[in-house]
Amino acid sequence: MQIAAQLPSRRTLLGAVARRDPAWDGLFIVAIKTTGIACRPTCPSRPARPENRIFFATLDAAREAGFRACLRCKPDQQASEPAWWQQIVEFVDASGAAKVSDSALTARGFDPVRVRRHCRREFGMTFHAWLRARRLAVAQQRLRSGESLDRVIIDSAWESHSGFRDAFSRLVGAPPGRARGSEPVIAATCNTPLGTMVAAAVEEGVVLLEFGDIARLKQQAPTLRRWFHGPVVAGDHPHLTKLFRELEEYFAGRRKKFTVPLVLRGTPFELSVWNALLAIPYGETCSYGDIARAVKNPKAVRAVGSANGRNRMAIIIPCHRVVNTGGKLGGYGGGLWRKVRLLEVEQVTSR
Repeated sequence: MQIAAQLPSRRTLLGAVARRDPAWDGLFIVAIKTTGIACRPTCPSRPARPENRIFFATLDAAREAGFRACLRCKPDQQASEPAWWQQIVEFVDASGAAKVSDSALTARGFDPVRVRRHCRREFGMTFHAWLRARRLAVAQQRLRSGESLDRVIIDSAWESHSGFRDAFSRLVGAPPGRARGSEPVIAATCNTPLGTMVAAAVEEGVVLLEFGDIARLKQQAPTLRRWFHGPVVAGDHPHLTKLFRELEEYFAGRRKKFTVPLVLRGTPFELSVWNALLAIPYGETCSYGDIARAVKNPKAVRAVGSANGRNRMAIIIPCHRVVNTGGKLGGYGGGLWRKVRLLEVEQVTSR
């Protein structure tokens, strides 16, 4: 099966450049015919006329066409978490305080405005909301391990027992006494050649991987809380570190199978479909009808399509390898163009 390179419509791409939309950063390159320069969609340089813009899926493709990387927006450099943010995390964890003032940040050499902007952009919340959620997540982990509520509240440096209970209930959805058996869901984002992805994990393994930024996480938070009964908190997790490393290897063509542990929650039918998806070999495709027969329900083709759409593990559970019976690509929650690019990564062949 031949997979043709594909991008979103020109109108969509022009709109993303006009807005300098950061959600599209890394998803395509805009090259300017009059200057010979290739830029990110978010480049702050003076905009070119629409008729002078050419769009490429990758910087390499733009270079092959004779364009050079912009020295201002640097599309040849991968965005990464600023080094100072890890220092912030270490500082707030070591401080033991429920609140960190602007003066305390300044005294440590951090710019409070930069800190607030980073939290808004990366986590979709204020710095103090992020700090409060992080404290409550640690508190819930300690409650789950069997520590007394009084000791947890005291060590959390909360002003009062009632204040802690109110804040805990708002974030977790249940009072501390009823949430001992649950655990927080730790979430983070990563950059990939197909754009930002958001992932989440619990102690057992990864529970979410989808295309999108922190806004997508907000949409999934109610579902994650329903299945795992804990708050969704931005942070670091060993499973996420391993996942992001394996994703990097996958896009580089060095990995065909993911080994990070997964935690799947869904109806029995959804679980049977997702497990059938996991059995599709790398570099091959199958039809919705094939999956229906694999789950011993050959008439449930539409239901298989719906279960595909509810898959919360993009790429790892490879729903992008499922195509229509006639060989057409069908739909994809992350956008059809991403499905094309994923199949290109795997150099897919017809099954």
